[in-house]
Amino acid sequence: MIESTERALAAAGLDPARVRRVIVDALTEDLGPEFRDVTSVATIPAEQTDTADLVARADGVVAGLAVAAAVFELVGEVTGAERTVEVSLVAHDGQRVARGDVLATVTGPTRLLLTAERTALNLLCRMSGVATHTRSWADALAGTKAMVLDTRKTTPGLRMLEKYAVRAGGGTNKRMGLHDVAMVKDNHKLAAGGVAPAYRRVRQAFPDVPVQVEVDTLAEAVEAVEAGADFLLLDNMTPAQLREVVAAVGDRAELEATGGLTLPVAAEYGATGVDFISVGALTHSSPILDIALDLRSE
Repeated sequence: MIESTERALAAAGLDPARVRRVIVDALTEDLGPEFRDVTSVATIPAEQTDTADLVARADGVVAGLAVAAAVFELVGEVTGAERTVEVSLVAHDGQRVARGDVLATVTGPTRLLLTAERTALNLLCRMSGVATHTRSWADALAGTKAMVLDTRKTTPGLRMLEKYAVRAGGGTNKRMGLHDVAMVKDNHKLAAGGVAPAYRRVRQAFPDVPVQVEVDTLAEAVEAVEAGADFLLLDNMTPAQLREVVAAVGDRAELEATGGLTLPVAAEYGATGVDFISVGALTHSSPILDIALDLRSE
């Protein structure tokens, strides 16, 4: 991976070392224990060099271009090739693209281009699909103060990349995991004996960790705020119920609507006055954005 790609990843809030591990694992999965692409080795002379374009096959929002570039730059290292691939980015993450747009150009040994193709596209298409879906929510919430949030419903091993794609699409990240933010949910409340006891136990055990509390009723919302909570998850509430909580809580806590929300009702829920709307589907159900690698014909 070249230095400029590492800088681009770091600027996007991605750890280059962790991205490298994801890519090497993905290439290893594809190439097997002998690190080879048997079809490309059999059909393409080692000295052959070509240029190919990464091309959008559908309209959407692109995310993950530096990640895809890193795949092409690392494939030679993984396979032990002496030559490398050069990548030139044409588009940028967060950009709306149209079918037929060239997103990047790659030049190098043809074997390496085709060996890296699927891994690069798997990551790029997945991340761009998440960004495209997120942008549709951000657009639907335009004109309200509500922002769309992701959740922990991510693909194992790809959380860092998928949450970055949410940001590229105009969304906001919630917690990265169970370590950085405490979230008191229904089972925690049940085990602890109620909203207030659960909140107090978390605050006592981890005084410096942000605490969020899931509530199901107006009464629970008021109880949580009076116990000291300053971030509430309003679970499966109707717009009318959300407005009641907004009126009762005021600016004492940030409010998040959650629970099975769909794009057609986004604007209605955003208009209730909540600060956030969380959507697990951003990462667990986004279709990919179709992107292809096309070798240039001489």
